[in-house]
Amino acid sequence: MHLTALPCAPVPGRLTEGPVWHAGRGDLLWVDITAGLVHRARLVARDDDSGLPDLGPRTTVGLDRPVGAVAPCASGGLLAAAGTSFLRVDDAGAVTEFAAPVAPDDSTPRRFNDAKCDPGGRLLAGTMAYDATPGAGTLYRLDPDGTVTTVIEAVTISNGLGWSPDGRLLYYADSPTRRVDVFDHDPVTGALSARRPFAHTGPADVPDGLAVDTEGRIWVAVWGAGQVRAYTPDGALHAVVTVPASQVSSCAFAGPDLDLLMITTAADGLTPEQLSAEPLAGRIFICRPGATGVPVPPFADDPARFPASFTTPHDPRGSAS
Repeated sequence: MHLTALPCAPVPGRLTEGPVWHAGRGDLLWVDITAGLVHRARLVARDDDSGLPDLGPRTTVGLDRPVGAVAPCASGGLLAAAGTSFLRVDDAGAVTEFAAPVAPDDSTPRRFNDAKCDPGGRLLAGTMAYDATPGAGTLYRLDPDGTVTTVIEAVTISNGLGWSPDGRLLYYADSPTRRVDVFDHDPVTGALSARRPFAHTGPADVPDGLAVDTEGRIWVAVWGAGQVRAYTPDGALHAVVTVPASQVSSCAFAGPDLDLLMITTAADGLTPEQLSAEPLAGRIFICRPGATGVPVPPFADDPARFPASFTTPHDPRGSAS
């Protein structure tokens, strides 16, 4: 199956990343990493005959450091993986430090990259060196009480992050490997085990952010290819979404029915000639892929307000497993 994504209205960012649907507010969140910006916008009608919505005017919070990703909090506001810390951002845009991992004892500058909440509302967030030094990054887990645990060491560019509908598998990409891996995931403890290759993107194409649908298919943004590729749970190619920008950075299911695929792209690193050839680089794109996404839970910092539907893994047949 081949699909084509359409551009949305917000102006391009430099390193646009981390789209996430904020179900509690009915809008899309995303970041511009190196600019330290957190954006949000609601879906609005599109002025064409595509049958797709657009994104309306955006609101922005600026941070004092690069921001890799944000997640809604069950208690309200947002949690940002920014610089090498986890920050709370309240609804008025006020920022406070929440937690931070213990930094490695070396002189390598690092920052957080991709991050996402697991089915239990714990945040997984990975770091990378600014110069992409091999093995300098780490994947961490932040628990709601502020405890930070090292999950995977010796990562180069931490990306991906998406769980199977039953919560028992985690899909993850260390981008320079040109491969998406899969782990067994314990939905109760968050523990990972049995890492093995899931899908290879090819020698010239780099796996970046990803999303999972209710049929267990994995939709992978492929940096350098101008595509999102969907794979079945057994690793077979299911669909290709063509995006008119080569540096496709991430994707997320959005909308009240989670039936829209929002795709971020980047202009970072492109030469003036490449930017002239890719005038839409850095924009957000949208398509309706014929699939619905698995809900991404908020950070579970308030058990009294943590939605009951996220306390057990999602099952497309309507029962928890």
